Amino acid sequence: MTEITPGFDFAVSIDCVLFGFDGSELKILLIERNEEPFKDWWALPGNLVNKEESVDQSAQRILKELTGLSDIYMEQYYAFGEVNRHPQGRVISVAYYAMLRLGGEKPLKPLSSYAKKAQWINVADLPKLAFDHQHILNKGLEKIKRRIKHLPLAFELLPEKFTLTQVQSVYELILGKKLDKRNFRKKILSFKVLKELEEKQRGVSFRAATLYKFDKRKYNKLFGKEISF
Repeated sequence: MTEITPGFDFAVSIDCVLFGFDGSELKILLIERNEEPFKDWWALPGNLVNKEESVDQSAQRILKELTGLSDIYMEQYYAFGEVNRHPQGRVISVAYYAMLRLGGEKPLKPLSSYAKKAQWINVADLPKLAFDHQHILNKGLEKIKRRIKHLPLAFELLPEKFTLTQVQSVYELILGKKLDKRNFRKKILSFKVLKELEEKQRGVSFRAATLYKFDKRKYNKLFGKEISF
């Protein structure tokens, strides 16, 4: 959310929770605010909806302005309408989440003076957030924690080619618990939606693991939308 002109009675805003995985850590994209209220605080990318926009259009615009990212699929997951969310007026926020693959990306450059910078931060080391953004973030985590058990969301975070260890790591980070390696691999392979490649990891100091790819076409053919991972 951004500054509201004094006397403004009501507004609708967008807040975006973007999850990323860099191979070892689950991260959240935050911006450092450059305006009051909460100047110099970290916050979720968000701003007010313009009158001529749909909320989906607004989400894409806001993300581009505050992070430089564009053409990202985002899904609505909740609306936050507590009366005193914003110190300058009544604001209802529509929240979105998205899953992004990280690795080798260019530094993020906000296109708005409202944000000093945008940065990926480990979900385990988050600073105190502006407004009620910790609550919004927690709701987003709860949402993907439920959905990852039935939908192949993990593969939206992984590179095109990945190891079984990386798959398990994503599940453990999102679910917040350790999983038995043998049982996890047995189950994930039993769905027959992972294609084993004749390739192994490169540039690692330990024994190179076999690489896999997620076969989305086969998944859609066998299971449609949901599967109990």
